[in-house]
Amino acid sequence: MIRISCLLLLVFFKTEAQTSVLNVGDSLFVLGNYSKAIHAYKSLSNQPEVYDKLAKAYTAIGNYDDALKYYELGVESNPQNTLLKYDYAKLLSGTKKFKEAKSMFSSLIKTDSLNPNFHYELGLVLEKLNDSTAINAFKTTFSLDNTHQKAIYEIAKMHLQQREYAQVDEYVDKGLESYQNNVKLISLKAQNYFWSQNYHEAIAWFEKLLDLGEKSAFVYEKISLSYAQHFNYEKAIEYRLKALKFNPHDATALYVIGTYYLNTNDYENAEKFIDDALFLLDKPLDKEYMKLATVFNLQKKYKESIETLKKAIKEAPDNYFAHFQMAATLDSYYEDYDARIKVYENLLKKFSDKGMNPFIEDRISKLKQEKFIKEGEKKD
Repeated sequence: MIRISCLLLLVFFKTEAQTSVLNVGDSLFVLGNYSKAIHAYKSLSNQPEVYDKLAKAYTAIGNYDDALKYYELGVESNPQNTLLKYDYAKLLSGTKKFKEAKSMFSSLIKTDSLNPNFHYELGLVLEKLNDSTAINAFKTTFSLDNTHQKAIYEIAKMHLQQREYAQVDEYVDKGLESYQNNVKLISLKAQNYFWSQNYHEAIAWFEKLLDLGEKSAFVYEKISLSYAQHFNYEKAIEYRLKALKFNPHDATALYVIGTYYLNTNDYENAEKFIDDALFLLDKPLDKEYMKLATVFNLQKKYKESIETLKKAIKEAPDNYFAHFQMAATLDSYYEDYDARIKVYENLLKKFSDKGMNPFIEDRISKLKQEKFIKEGEKKD
């Protein structure tokens, strides 16, 4: 009898000790001391009891290989634990093991087909696998929970990619009914108007994003482009300059801002921004140099324009319009009629097959007439 009592006491104390260690491990985990929690859990004799805890602790410290190992052991020892399988499936997805994640989420759906999030997570995995049925999983999520913001976003995003503007509006508006400040849906709304060329509405929704603190280069760029479509170049410049702060060496942005300044007749800034863009661009620059030459011509800086057009012609020797712009610039720069006439005659000779020959021939004729009149005036 005494021997039995001692055995019972030994079992009791051992159980109490194990419970105490488990409680210590749980406390350490809650406080974020994950490595010590792992050490505590591993000292327990009944390891299957803490497979899930070990998996979560390893996940918390970023050791995903060991986390996956313990999730797999946990699922094998307790296959009915849906929550464990769900966490395991999410980690499989998060570590880009998409095929395994697909299998696990499909298994969960068989267990509970009415759980909307199982379908949503499966949709994300299918999307990563470039599986076109991903949208079906998101739409199933929506049918089970028509307030599921993440599923609505994914559905609307896919319709936007297909330029199915009406469907985008339908889903986004439904999502905004239950969460009016969802910035991801508002962004889709703004983009939807932008790509459908309803720039007035696009501006309103991009402005709403800014009001909600979404001050990104993307938003500033798109609202700038929208204002430019309405010929409001002052606003277009204001917002494109804000976008430029995110990437001050964006040559395309510098060039676009320069063209906006040109449209407001601010030639000084147009020259500055286009010149800065040309310095950075690494591609054939004939069109950009021609634009800068136009800015110089509008300021009657013909010498600068001629030098710039030389660069344009060097970039693209067969660009007829660059040669034509050079001829027109030299026409304005030279005082000698013979030199001006010669410029156009050379152009005709070099590009005899171009459609602007009648215009050039007419200009040559007018210059000859002007020369004749001027010479007559001198004799008188």
